[in-house]
Amino acid sequence: MSEQSNGGGRRRAAKKRGGRGLGCLVMLVVLAAIAAVAWIGLTKGVEWARDQFGEPEDYAGPGSGSVTIEVVAGDTASDIARTLAKADVVASVDAFRNVANSRADEAARIQPGIYEMLKQMKAADAFTFLADPTNASVERVTVPEGLRVVDILDLLGKKTEFSTKQFKKALPKLELPDYAELNADGEPEGYLFPATYDLRPDDTPRSILQAMVDRWKQSADKLGLVEGAEKLGYTPHEVMTIAALVEAEGRGDDMPKIARVIYNRLENPGTAGTIGRLEIDATVNYALGRNLGVAIPSEDLDVDSPYNTRREVGLPPGPIEAPGEDAIEAALNPASGDWYYYVTVDLRTGETKFASSYDEFLGYKAEYTAYCQTSDAC
Repeated sequence: MSEQSNGGGRRRAAKKRGGRGLGCLVMLVVLAAIAAVAWIGLTKGVEWARDQFGEPEDYAGPGSGSVTIEVVAGDTASDIARTLAKADVVASVDAFRNVANSRADEAARIQPGIYEMLKQMKAADAFTFLADPTNASVERVTVPEGLRVVDILDLLGKKTEFSTKQFKKALPKLELPDYAELNADGEPEGYLFPATYDLRPDDTPRSILQAMVDRWKQSADKLGLVEGAEKLGYTPHEVMTIAALVEAEGRGDDMPKIARVIYNRLENPGTAGTIGRLEIDATVNYALGRNLGVAIPSEDLDVDSPYNTRREVGLPPGPIEAPGEDAIEAALNPASGDWYYYVTVDLRTGETKFASSYDEFLGYKAEYTAYCQTSDAC
């Protein structure tokens, strides 16, 4: 009896132990769930705290590409930060604003103006760049294609704080490539590149003009002027002279064709009824010191000047104006064709026709004459 009673007691004890184990398991599951919820909450909290109080998003730098931004008079650090972030110069407004706040003494040095900056800069680097007043452009000047040196100097005298006379005095101080030749007045005709320039507070007449020469060098190098001229059998200065003639005479897709007419006349004198001369009226106007596009009275066609291609054989001594990149490229890569003449038959649209013979040229000339009889553009 006692053994049975003991056996029954053991069975009851076993049941009790089993109940406690199940309870512990349930408790562990509950605790694990609570821990998981707590971990998720903690993680979210850390992320929120990092967003609220941590370091703002910033680029590693140093940046690449190019973008122009403007700082306007009265802009605060926050205004500048928003301008930079919108242009993708900095990764976030807060990144730049934090730097500006920590370097408040330098922030006062940021000047209104135009800045050429990299994209995706480190905020501290962007701030340092803006805090250097020499990086600010206080004015922007556009020099169009086709201007003579005298026209460029007049334009700069009107658009800057310097006088035309000051710019003229700076001309002899410019650094030009060895093959560039000055005109009879000692001017670097053709080598002041037409483009838009941002002027800086520390600019001088010489630095502005040298920037134009340097910009021309950049374009010449990109287009392979020296190598291309050698391949064509001309000097770089001669190609620049041809480019200036192309700039004066053509536009758009016609430029390579006009270059071909010039080369054909230079290399095949007397062919197709020509007399070994280029006969480009713009050179006559240059010789007379006046606007290249004006009409020429017949009595002026025989002006005694090496620039007068109506009278002189071959190229003039140098460029007659500043050619743009399209004209230089056309001079380096003339179109293929046997043309020796061209006539602009519609002055409003610029439609130009090219002729391989003198008779064909006369037909186009008659077309131009008829056009002028019904148009006030002539």
